[in-house]
Amino acid sequence: MTPNLAIVHIHNSFWPGFRLWIPLFLLWIPLIILSPLIFLVLLGCCLAARISVWRAIAVFWGLICSLPGTGVSVNAEGNRVFLQIY
Repeated sequence: MTPNLAIVHIHNSFWPGFRLWIPLFLLWIPLIILSPLIFLVLLGCCLAARISVWRAIAVFWGLICSLPGTGVSVNAEGNRVFLQIY
């Protein structure tokens, strides 16, 4: 399953935080339109590095499909940023 939504929660000790909801499924539209160009760039990089193109595509797809459920939390000097991908 591909990631569909990301929530970024930013909190500061001086002011109340806010949440930013980012709909990731809308990013797939330009990605599909640019896919021939992305494939050519990937093909050139794989040929230069002598890596199998289909293996690289499989690795990237596996990485993208494993993103849902990822949570990243960063705390520094009273500031907090939390990213959750659904």
